[in-house]
Amino acid sequence: MAVSAKNPYLQNVRDLVRAPGEMRERDVEILSPEKLGEGLAWVPEGQSIDLHLKFESLHEGILVSGEVDSVADAQCARCLRDLELPVQVEFQELFAYPSDEPFDYQVQGDHVDLEPVVRDAVVLSLPFQPECAGGCEELELGPGITLVLADDEQPPVLDARWAGLARFREDDPTTEER
Repeated sequence: MAVSAKNPYLQNVRDLVRAPGEMRERDVEILSPEKLGEGLAWVPEGQSIDLHLKFESLHEGILVSGEVDSVADAQCARCLRDLELPVQVEFQELFAYPSDEPFDYQVQGDHVDLEPVVRDAVVLSLPFQPECAGGCEELELGPGITLVLADDEQPPVLDARWAGLARFREDDPTTEER
């Protein structure tokens, strides 16, 4: 099976295939071939991804354990400022030898394809709503935009058109005082 130069996630495991008890460690640096993640946090295409990998040969297949280090671009969910977030995540996955039983990941000849495993680990580690470190103290609002903060001690203002319904609440013994 020829190795595609276009897929940097393919790792050669020829010396480990069907050799239980063997182990290899490898440090790999790749450039992300595509954007990983959506929304407010993502690892951009071309960003460096450092992988520290450990390959262990087992009777069932090859166990791959790894650590991923990279940097994600993000926007604060509160103030929309641009941020850089460190991405550090670990993963472990068994790549099974081809058999009659279905497995999520399989050894392909003498290679394993780490792309779906690394992608899933990175994307799932990204925050859904990233925020500035230390909070967003000063929000710079545009001209004519005011920030209204709620005051918990003032009673809510009732619309006069609905005032007639307030007496039903007073007459009902099951309603609690708020």
